[in-house]
Amino acid sequence: MNRFKYEVANEIGVPLKQGYNGDLTSYQNGSVGGMMVKKMIAEQEKRMSGQ
Repeated sequence: MNRFKYEVANEIGVPLKQGYNGDLTSYQNGSVGGMMVKKMIAEQEKRMSGQ
């Protein structure tokens, strides 16, 4: 899950780094979390439609 978080952050241009990320805005952090959820839902829907 941690690797996924960094992949998503990289995709959307959020400079997420290991360790302290207090310099990021709540909007940036929320964008990473929101995109992670969107991708997980899309993957699950894809799996369910194949059944």
